[in-house]
Amino acid sequence: MSTAVIETDRLSKRYGSSRGISDVTLRVRRGEVFGFLGPNGAGKTTMIRTLLDLLHPTSGSARVLGLDSRRDSRAIRARSGNLPGDFAYDERLTGRELLAFFAAVRGRRDLGVAQALAERFEADLSRPLHELSRGNRQKVGLIQALFHEPELVILDEPTSGLDPLMQEEFLRVAAEQREAGRTVFLSSHDLDEVQRVCDRVGIVREGRLIAVEEVAAMRERALRHVTVRFADPVSDGVLADVPSVEHRELDGRTLRFRVRGEIDGVVKALARHRVEDVEITRPTLDELFLAYYGRPS
Repeated sequence: MSTAVIETDRLSKRYGSSRGISDVTLRVRRGEVFGFLGPNGAGKTTMIRTLLDLLHPTSGSARVLGLDSRRDSRAIRARSGNLPGDFAYDERLTGRELLAFFAAVRGRRDLGVAQALAERFEADLSRPLHELSRGNRQKVGLIQALFHEPELVILDEPTSGLDPLMQEEFLRVAAEQREAGRTVFLSSHDLDEVQRVCDRVGIVREGRLIAVEEVAAMRERALRHVTVRFADPVSDGVLADVPSVEHRELDGRTLRFRVRGEIDGVVKALARHRVEDVEITRPTLDELFLAYYGRPS
């Protein structure tokens, strides 16, 4: 039995002369959280819609849950949960009414999981959707994708509009899906988000899959920008003997540098000095692309 939940072979979708996705060959394993990472417009939403047969591929093929994405699309949707990036339904319905509708369509009567998720996400299911903020509508969207405990959950920018506390709760829920043996495929343009929750990450740029990496390996490539303000003057050679440190610039008692990979050596070296402040900035997507393939075209 195949351990792959999603398998694509040179999957492509074009919009006339415009780019969608091109020759994407990918394998997502059962029981993993897989991140599909790229900037807005990279082709993430096109990929998801093509997997679910909401868009027909121009060429190539895809199998989802062992089924053909074109021929068996209804069966695939019955066994999966989906949060589209443009989540929108009849806004006159309350969240509870919307979830009851989806439960009826799926032949489920028990909304206990939905209620438990609503409590975790602090979602108000009693108000019509049109009265809710974007973030609160997103909570309802997450619940409808998860409440029936599907084998595969496909989420397009799932934390969009959520406040930081609810983003943290979502990451916990995603990890629990993995622990339950389910598969999560999520698109994101947030590098920190995918590094924290995903097992592997596919990096997409201009419609092409440029890399698939274990998160641990991706961290090894990642750059961090660090600014340290010392309490006392330090020498020009501070941190010079730390292999992961690059591009040091000392300005008075302030040192700016970049760290590639593990930061443990930096922390131990800094502990030899009195430090007033430390600021660490995560790499941007562009910097990640540079780490893999050089300057973007």
